[in-house]
Amino acid sequence: MAMANEEACQYMTFKLGDELFAINVSQVREVLEVPQITKIPTAPAYMRGVVNVRGQSIPVVDLSLRFGLPRISDTVNTRVIVMELNIAGETAVIGGLADSVHEVIELEPSEINPPPRIAMRWSTDFILGMGKREEAFIIILDINAVFSSEELIAAANITASSASTEHVVAL
Repeated sequence: MAMANEEACQYMTFKLGDELFAINVSQVREVLEVPQITKIPTAPAYMRGVVNVRGQSIPVVDLSLRFGLPRISDTVNTRVIVMELNIAGETAVIGGLADSVHEVIELEPSEINPPPRIAMRWSTDFILGMGKREEAFIIILDINAVFSSEELIAAANITASSASTEHVVAL
């Protein structure tokens, strides 16, 4: 796969159901145990709600539902991956709910193959490539492509409305 950067990159791996995914570690701000999530009634089904991270309202997306996988009940291993995305030149912070977070790995460009064009459960527009670690395949996501600019605008509006509601309640 022709990567813009010909050096090894670090990726954080996480599970959704039985699948192992990875995103570039440079886009991960932090990983949290699941905090109290405030539900937003008008949000899409995959939007779990918002969480307070050091005074900032962050929208949280159930990544399983976003990829069309069944919702799995939260466990002691469920985590929120707080990510910094760059969509259309704008920076957005969003939380992604994962079944579990595993490790940070380093992959050389030669260890990453293009995604197969057929028999993929997910749109290849979301996938940078397929890595391999021992016998396990790792789906490397283009996390910016996972969320469209319209979704981020909607999430920002939901976050802003929940923040203003929280402010009114606090008065």
